Amino acid sequence: MADFTTIHKVLTERFPGATMQAVSEAVDPWIEVSVDDWPRVAQFLKDEPTLAFNYLNCITGVDYCEPDEKKAKKVKWQPHIELLYHLTSLQHKHLLVVKLMLPRWQNDEPEMIPQVPTVSNIWRTADWHEREVYDLVGIEFTGHPDLRRILCPEDWQGHPLRKDYEMPLEYHGIRGR
Repeated sequence: MADFTTIHKVLTERFPGATMQAVSEAVDPWIEVSVDDWPRVAQFLKDEPTLAFNYLNCITGVDYCEPDEKKAKKVKWQPHIELLYHLTSLQHKHLLVVKLMLPRWQNDEPEMIPQVPTVSNIWRTADWHEREVYDLVGIEFTGHPDLRRILCPEDWQGHPLRKDYEMPLEYHGIRGR
């Protein structure tokens, strides 16, 4: 069983510059990986016998945005989205969280959602997890075999877990609240 420090060391040696940051003191220790290097790192995490992260538990998208202008002035971070991949090695019984940092909008153009390469070809469970994150948070997983909404109707506008999302007053003639 590899501990967090060992896993981080293996990744930094194998992929110099791919790991941006590592936090071992968190409840779920995490390693930040660059978006461009993510597919190669993901394949390595699964295939490397000493790591063998053969199970993707979940993918979580978190929108760091403060829509209230007064509150936004007090936050210490720039608006962004984080993708968290919770991985498990069933063989070695160790866990890892991999974090990807994304801009809220691709090329800073509102409504142009950010893109990340799919890992559904590495972990089959990513297929549905990526669809859920796409639907609710608004991240496009390039190369995904069937990227479409999974919880909201196909014609739904926007991504409900974005902090600046505004619920429509009406949908197909049905009034909300």
